[in-house]
Amino acid sequence: MKNSVYIESSVISYLTARPSRDVVKSARQTLTIEWWQSSQAEFDVFISVLVRKEIAAGDSVASTQRLAIVQDIAVLGTPSEAEQIADTLIMEKALPKNSQEDALHIGIAASHGMDYLLTWNFKHINNAKKKLHVMQVVKNLGFSCPVLCSPEELGVES
Repeated sequence: MKNSVYIESSVISYLTARPSRDVVKSARQTLTIEWWQSSQAEFDVFISVLVRKEIAAGDSVASTQRLAIVQDIAVLGTPSEAEQIADTLIMEKALPKNSQEDALHIGIAASHGMDYLLTWNFKHINNAKKKLHVMQVVKNLGFSCPVLCSPEELGVES
């Protein structure tokens, strides 16, 4: 049985973006493409209704490309447990008030029992200073927190 991975919107954005001249963004784009091509087959991959909403926003050409790349990926719904987790993450100050959608990504992944949440969002989701607090809040609610990581961290095994 494969491990499950919830793909957050930032990964799709890096995957489909025009090549960047910024060194860090360029490296993230390369790592994302490599993960997508080499490692995606190792996992059961999921997105959510929230991811589809986020990647559909913005430039119509870019959003069409983002939506096309995920067209065959299973889409998770947003159960009430996901909203409860998200609300509690905000209430317990594991994430700031203005990051409701970031909290909801964690809630969706946790409520569906995902093994990993793949993201390039280091501000709120994959933040070393916040991870332990996030994991504790999710655990206190009776759920297992997915491993919050980037494509680089969930990289290709040799």
